[in-house]
Amino acid sequence: MNTNCVYDLLGENAWVYITTTFVVLWVFVWLYRDSLEIANIGEKYVFVTGCDSGFGNLLCRKLDRKGFHVLAGCLTEKGADELKRVAGPNLKTIPLNVTNPDSIQKAMEWTKKEVGEKGLWGLVNNAGRSVPMGPTEWMKVEDFHSTMKVNINGVIAMTMTFLPLIKKAQGRIVNVSSVLGRVAANGGGYCISKFAVECFSDCLRRDVHYFGIKVCIIEPGFFKTAVTSLEPLERELHRQFSELSPEVQASYGDKYLEKYITVQRLIMNAVCDADLTKVTSCMEHSLTAAYPRSRYSAGWDAKLLWIPLSYMPSWVVDVGLKLVLPRPAKSV
Repeated sequence: MNTNCVYDLLGENAWVYITTTFVVLWVFVWLYRDSLEIANIGEKYVFVTGCDSGFGNLLCRKLDRKGFHVLAGCLTEKGADELKRVAGPNLKTIPLNVTNPDSIQKAMEWTKKEVGEKGLWGLVNNAGRSVPMGPTEWMKVEDFHSTMKVNINGVIAMTMTFLPLIKKAQGRIVNVSSVLGRVAANGGGYCISKFAVECFSDCLRRDVHYFGIKVCIIEPGFFKTAVTSLEPLERELHRQFSELSPEVQASYGDKYLEKYITVQRLIMNAVCDADLTKVTSCMEHSLTAAYPRSRYSAGWDAKLLWIPLSYMPSWVVDVGLKLVLPRPAKSV
């Protein structure tokens, strides 16, 4: 059938009909492909970091109910005990500090014995921290390092240590980033570390796909977890301001800290979502889907605000933050 016949049949809008049909078919194929799940879940092992509370804790319980063998790395004994109380016999915990190489090595040796020849199907790098966070000039060098030690150094150390076990199972690596890994909205090590998680994950995905390993990035918006808890955020802001030199304090003014905290409270209360399952459902899909996505955005603010902003010119974000945040007393 030549082009003239197509035009005769469909009229002058032929290419509109053809394009629309192609798009609709593509959407249906994508949805079908996205819905396919892996087999033999009951034989697969998944290691999750940061399981004391929040996303990690909820994910472990969901994976346990799904039938996975769950290996949960907990920072505190209390967190481990509470998780074991609400989980089944296929969930086991181990003390884990992702900033401590010895702790990571012990966790890997323990995991190696647990998984045997099956290998490790999934590694979820969920452990993270947000404080100190605030105006960049208020930070000390060690403030940046304390956050990055957990959020990126810990992710790299866990991934490189556990990679042989994941390679054996041709499994998944799931790294928890943030929408603030796309849009730098505040000073401190958090945004820096999440940008680094994005970069590390992209490089890793392109390097290891030859071995059947999938790497997924989870980009949550703002949710009500320990990371967004206002009390430690405000406590750290007060500490940072009190440790500034008199000259720097004077340049911001006595009211700046109070206004900054007020704005932060308004933003957090407005956008923080209490439904953590929006994030853990993305994590679960990345581990159970036959064809997982490279990136998952979770939360209405991620989809409608932060992700679109990340594609806009820098000046748009600059102006937006300038309108929202207080102005220093001695600004020019």
